[in-house]
Amino acid sequence: MSTITHWIAGEAVVGESERRAPVFDPATGQQQAEVLLASATDVEAAVAAASQAFESWSQTSLSRRSRILFSFRELLSQNADELAALITSEHGKVLSDALGEVQRGQEVIEFACGIPALLKGEYSDQVSTSVDVFSYREPLGVVAGITPFNFPAMVPMWMFPVAIACGNTFVLKPSERDPSASLLIADLWKRAGLPDGVFNVVQGDKEAVDAILDSPDIAAVSFVGSTPIAKYIHERASASGKRVQALGGAKNHAVVPSDADPEFVSDHLAAAAFGSAGERCMAISAAVLVGDAGDRVLEAVSRKAREVRVGAGSDTGSDMGPVVTKAAQQRILGLVDRGEEQGAKVVVDGRGLGVDGYPEGFWVGPTVLDGVTTEMDVYREEIFGPVLSVVRVESLDEAIALVNSNPYGNGTAIFTSNGAAARRFQRGVHVGMIGVNVPVPVPMAYYSFGGWKASLFGDKHVHGPEGVSFYTRAKVVTTRWESTGTAQASFAFPTST
Repeated sequence: MSTITHWIAGEAVVGESERRAPVFDPATGQQQAEVLLASATDVEAAVAAASQAFESWSQTSLSRRSRILFSFRELLSQNADELAALITSEHGKVLSDALGEVQRGQEVIEFACGIPALLKGEYSDQVSTSVDVFSYREPLGVVAGITPFNFPAMVPMWMFPVAIACGNTFVLKPSERDPSASLLIADLWKRAGLPDGVFNVVQGDKEAVDAILDSPDIAAVSFVGSTPIAKYIHERASASGKRVQALGGAKNHAVVPSDADPEFVSDHLAAAAFGSAGERCMAISAAVLVGDAGDRVLEAVSRKAREVRVGAGSDTGSDMGPVVTKAAQQRILGLVDRGEEQGAKVVVDGRGLGVDGYPEGFWVGPTVLDGVTTEMDVYREEIFGPVLSVVRVESLDEAIALVNSNPYGNGTAIFTSNGAAARRFQRGVHVGMIGVNVPVPVPMAYYSFGGWKASLFGDKHVHGPEGVSFYTRAKVVTTRWESTGTAQASFAFPTST
């Protein structure tokens, strides 16, 4: 059985820890590899390599950094199929979805290729007599990313291209559930000409995470995952003096007023709820049906849910694959059970789904629950599975109030042909990312990704302009160049003259 290693200082490394964890094929339910679980000493080795590399990488010209990023971008494009196949084999998502993930990550690399323009400073001439002021931004040092299983390529690529382009060195701790993508990415960086130690990978679990959070030589931590862990990451890393951006969970609502077209809406609701088996932080998990739109939309989306082709991610005929682990499968099925017990009506039931040829796979079929209320567990908890909860309200104002009463504030959407209603909604909801007739409003790389409330701990979103700001700090320089003896010193506080 293959062993998935760390990557430190430009090469695959076993490290000192003897702990291992299984890596499964979610479609077959069988273990296909084992992954190393780093000790604190292993993390220290990666940080030491990154610290040494920072000394020269931080002084590397913007032109050279940009050229390496361009090379990495080309290599990623050439190897996208191989990377997508790795993702599918360990995560379970269908190949087309895995390729889409790679493409969205590549867009961040393309954004970071413009780093010379993104790091341009400011200059003010003659702010006082013979005095000029200018500012620029410098890298922080060694920074780390702790990333989730649901996007093993895209989410890390929301972080490290910007961090590295800004002159930092990077330590990635990917999910131990689907770790292989990180090693292929590391190899592509090396082939692109990135100096050894600038990009490192430590596989692992909580022991590796805590070592990253406590390391005095790591300046900043980026995280994407559940809200309880995001809060833990933020508190522990902040306590050790680090910058932190910790993106947490979500409960994304799609509001459907009575003017919406049921066929259009149901197509997009089904794709947003069941794509990637619902294992997306931007998945629509609650459809808020307004007034007399409810029954028509419910009928249409239920029909679309029954038509979803569930199968192995490697099968090009599949629309949706399995969930990532047996534990995830059992947790999702348990939430559906509790929803039914608490009074929801199971309109489309994905429990007990079997797929020919894959009797041990981690299958959960598309599921639609009607009559869900805000008190039910299936509404309050982040399901992270292919389950769409239907909530009924009587007005758009009631829908906005419902969205705002939820503790999460990651993404939301409205389906409408009424511009006034759309504007009222987008200005009224307390959510970081909003779609108007767009169910999964993930912004382009030149904007920043992030939510509000319990969906974000820290004050900076990921990638885009806020990513550049997060991975750098400002210097302001005030200069005077004139003949010796002409400048008048003063014991008074300096003022402009």
